[in-house]
Amino acid sequence: MKNIFFVIITFMIVGCSNRGFYNSTEISSVEKKALLQEANILNNRGVQAYKKGNYKISINYYRKAIAIKEKVLGENDLNTATSYNNLGLAYKRDKNYPKALAYISTALKIREKILGKNDTQTAQSYNNLGTLYATMGESDKAINYTEKTVKIKKEIIKKEQKATATAYNNLAVLNEEIGEYKKALANYFKALEINKNLYGEEHPITQNSYKNIALLYYTMGNYKEASKYSKLAKYKSEEIELEPIIVNGKN
Repeated sequence: MKNIFFVIITFMIVGCSNRGFYNSTEISSVEKKALLQEANILNNRGVQAYKKGNYKISINYYRKAIAIKEKVLGENDLNTATSYNNLGLAYKRDKNYPKALAYISTALKIREKILGKNDTQTAQSYNNLGTLYATMGESDKAINYTEKTVKIKKEIIKKEQKATATAYNNLAVLNEEIGEYKKALANYFKALEINKNLYGEEHPITQNSYKNIALLYYTMGNYKEASKYSKLAKYKSEEIELEPIIVNGKN
């Protein structure tokens, strides 16, 4: 009888100890939304306190936000990683460098795993670690992480420039189709300048830009410029063969 009583009491204690803990699999979508709204409010209050220099208050808000996010979203979520990052920066300002390092590093691991090493958010974490190590006087580590940041930012800028050149080229094609040749020419030249900077003169993409400009000049009847830009398209496989213009029987 005593053994049965002991088992019942133990179950009650264990059961009570689990109260108040969220289980993401048991939370309804409505409850989940409400909890995340609460976490975001707490996070935003933490940001405001951080901006005012109230770092201990900021830390308190971030910790509360994280407690909710960990239980609703899990520890390996980008939203949770943002709060880890924010908490790490607040600890850095509060001069608690070990905790700052722990939370910023945790945010980095999550971002690398989900987003990869060439993402803006990952670069942000590298930069934050770089500045933290600099503050801690560990120059070699600071340089290492800052160099990683610069490398990623360069790649991101390069991708954006590629996309911009493509957009200019597409716009030029559309302009050309409706007879807006001057606008088309301007956009082809914008694409050309970006491509030259990205790839150099002899890359096929740059060569194609020269080809587009030459063909448009030819369409516009400006044969001198057409000839000039066709010659700049150096690759024989990409050479533009312009028909000879015959005026009054003269070639």
